[in-house]
Amino acid sequence: MLRVAVSGATGRMGSRIIALMNEYEGLSLAAAIDRNDHPGIGKDVGSLISLGELGVRLSSSVEDLAGKADVLIEFSSVAATLEHLRIASKKGISMVIGTTGFSGDEMAEIKNLTRDIPCVFAPNMSVGVNLLLKVLRDVAVVLGEDYDIEIVEAHHRLKKDAPSGTALKMASVIAEAVGRNLEDVAVYARHGIIGERSKREIGIQAIRAGDIVGEHTVIFGGLGERIEITHKASSRDTFARGALRAAQWLSGKGPGLYDMQDVLGLK
Repeated sequence: MLRVAVSGATGRMGSRIIALMNEYEGLSLAAAIDRNDHPGIGKDVGSLISLGELGVRLSSSVEDLAGKADVLIEFSSVAATLEHLRIASKKGISMVIGTTGFSGDEMAEIKNLTRDIPCVFAPNMSVGVNLLLKVLRDVAVVLGEDYDIEIVEAHHRLKKDAPSGTALKMASVIAEAVGRNLEDVAVYARHGIIGERSKREIGIQAIRAGDIVGEHTVIFGGLGERIEITHKASSRDTFARGALRAAQWLSGKGPGLYDMQDVLGLK
């Protein structure tokens, strides 16, 4: 049995991961982690997220997971994720990370820390989105320089980072496929008299409104036709299930940084 700890256990993602865990053979909830000022610390996590008592009390300490958990699933803040990864790396606990919003320096630290433990890191755990990444690469190679590329993403009003990690991953995959450096060609906002669109730029625009779970559309605009590829998530359960699938996949894997493309066998 793979013993799973969930960070951000009472949040939007953490609570769904816990609720769906019993659907996955070989996984058991070993620990539930949340911020140290959470009013539910010390209480049964199941009662806090309306699942009934599960026999696991909410804790604020990742330090105590050694010997209790095999893998930590992390959907929380950037700062908390990095701190938990530092501890997990020292204690030999595998991780699944779905947190987004990391800087270049923070990503470098993640790569360094996962030299000692296996870790699946993905800005989007959805099976559909990760299949789409493979499709986008193939489409971009075929269309080449003849089509303008735009990405539009929409999320709920509470999302803190923009553009989404998924939109940035899509842009990175496409840029690599067409031989461009994303840092040089990405355009994140347009306003005023900006002149003609350059041929090589990749536009990435963000919408924040209401309770949108997550929507991403990639537009390949040519002369006389337009190709639009869209993914819409209607429930966070698709991300929760992907994270649990990643946790299963990590069992027995060697140290290193993996992604959902590895988990799904798409590489």
